[in-house]
Amino acid sequence: MPDSAPRFETAAIRTQAPRSAAREHAVPLFLTSSFVFDDAEQARALFAEEISGAVYSRYSNPNTDEFVQKLCLLEGGQDGIATASGMAAVYASMAALVTSGDHIVASRALFGSTHQILTRLMPRWGVSHTYVDTGDMSAWDAALRPETRLLFVETPSNPGLDLVDLGYLGALATARGIPLIVDNCFTTPYLQRPIAFGASLVVHSATKWMDGQGRVLGGAIVGDATLVAEARFFARHTGPALSPFNAWVLSKSLETLAVRMDRHCSNALAVAQRFEGHTALEQVRYPFLASHPQHALARRQMAQGGGIVVLVLRGGYDRCRRFIDALQLCSHSPNLGDTRTIVTHPTSTTHSKLTEAERQAVGIVPGLVRISVGLEHLDDIIGDIEQALAASS
Repeated sequence: MPDSAPRFETAAIRTQAPRSAAREHAVPLFLTSSFVFDDAEQARALFAEEISGAVYSRYSNPNTDEFVQKLCLLEGGQDGIATASGMAAVYASMAALVTSGDHIVASRALFGSTHQILTRLMPRWGVSHTYVDTGDMSAWDAALRPETRLLFVETPSNPGLDLVDLGYLGALATARGIPLIVDNCFTTPYLQRPIAFGASLVVHSATKWMDGQGRVLGGAIVGDATLVAEARFFARHTGPALSPFNAWVLSKSLETLAVRMDRHCSNALAVAQRFEGHTALEQVRYPFLASHPQHALARRQMAQGGGIVVLVLRGGYDRCRRFIDALQLCSHSPNLGDTRTIVTHPTSTTHSKLTEAERQAVGIVPGLVRISVGLEHLDDIIGDIEQALAASS
C-alpha cells in the first residue's frame, strides 16, 4: 500500500487482521471463547496488560479487533471498542464517564431508548440531565453546570432529522473540557466525521447502515484513547461484548459501505424531491432539501443527505395506518439502514414510550412516518409510496 494514508474505500476494504499460516485472502472466523497461553509468564503479562494479545473473546477477538481498527480509521478515532448492540454502545459511553451527582446535557431530539436511559435509568444512580433544543445553540452554554460531565447528541436525529451544529458544540466542549459524544448512526463516517469537528467519542448502531442488510446486531464506541479506555473497562466487566461472528459480518459489510451509501442517498434525495408538495402530505423532511430549516448546516457538515426521509401525512395516525397497510413493496419494520426500503411509524412503535408532550417537543406527530430508503430501483420505491398514498386517502 502507498505511504500516504489510504482513502475511505481502500481503508474499509484493505484493513484486515494479520494473515494466518493458511494464507487466506478473506479473514476467517475466530469462533473461540478463549485463547491459550505459551507459558505462565505470558499469561501473567497479558492479564497485567503489559503486553497485548487475545485472552478471552469477551475482552477481544481477532474479528472484533479488525472491525474496531477499521472503524477507527474511517472515523479518525485513536481507539475503540465493539459492543453487542448500538444501545449497548450508547449506554456504555455514558455510564463509563459519569458517577452519582454528575450531570449530562443532551439534545432533546433523541432515539426513544436513549431518552429512556437519560430519564429512567440514569436518575437511579443520581445522574441528572438537561435537554437542549437542537436549533438553539446558545442554550447549550447556558445548560452547563459545574457538575456537567458530558454532552450527548445525535445528528441527524431519529426520526425527525433535526441537526446539531457539530462545529459549535465541538468548540464549546473543547473550551469547557467536557467530552462531546455524538451518535453518528444515521450518517456513518462516510457522510459525517464528528471527531473532525471536535467530538471526543462517536457511537454507532452498526446494526443499521454498517451491516446494511438487516442480519446482525452490533455497536461501537470510537474516539479519544483515554475515554475509550474508561469505556473498555466498563464493558469488560459488564459484558456487552460483540460476538466474533457479528464482528466478522460487520467488518465485511464496511467494505461496501461507500457504494451502498451513495445509492441510499441518491434514492432518498429523489424520493424527498418527488413527494415534496404532495397533496396528501403536510411536510417532507430531508436534510438536503432546501426546505429543511437546517439545510445550510447539513451541507456544511454532511457529505450527502443520508438515507432517511420523513413524511408527515394529513389525517394523523388513521391515515398512517392505512398508508402502511397499503404498501406492497416497502417493508413495515422498526429497523432502518437495510437494502430493503423500510417504513416505520415512530409514534406507535420506536417512540411509543415517550409521552405525547415529549413527542410533540421534538416534532414526532401522529402523522409522521420514517422511511429508510433502500437499494431497490428508484421507480419501484416511488411507485409503491404513490399507490399507498392513493389507497389510503
